[in-house]
Amino acid sequence: MTDLHNNNCELTIQLQGFRLTTAQIYYHLPDHPRVLQEFIWQHYDLAPKFPKLFNFLDFWEQEIDGSLHSVYVAKKEIISPADSKFYDAEFTIQ
Repeated sequence: MTDLHNNNCELTIQLQGFRLTTAQIYYHLPDHPRVLQEFIWQHYDLAPKFPKLFNFLDFWEQEIDGSLHSVYVAKKEIISPADSKFYDAEFTIQ
């Protein structure tokens, strides 16, 4: 029952305009500032303002020692209208 409930919740938020958002975050290691480390963050968020991502980045800057270097963001519409293509052909199947 839990999986079905989670799937319904994910469907609901996607229908409300949320998209799966992935952020590739590079930050400086606190003990070795010249070394960059990568962190991948993924959550459903609203493009183009990405409020959940920016809340997370604000939290990072306030609470985590490694200073941010760069952030790359990608989003994917998992639920989208079907692509319709019309062809000038007719087939008969027997």
